[in-house]
Amino acid sequence: MKAKQFRELSAEELEQRQRELVKEHFDLRIKKSAGKLDNPVQLRLIRRDVARARTILREKSSQQEGARNA
Repeated sequence: MKAKQFRELSAEELEQRQRELVKEHFDLRIKKSAGKLDNPVQLRLIRRDVARARTILREKSSQQEGARNA
């Protein structure tokens, strides 16, 4: 997913998507250790998506805090 697509999601949807990505990353790591991972590039892509989701969640929470303090 692109960062633009993540930004279009609400905070709740973004948290849900992050949980799904973390679970998917875990499953891929297990497959890799068992030697059954078909495409090892998937691990890197999922890890980057998790990082994007966490970054945008942090941006949204800091924006909400800034709005409350203003």
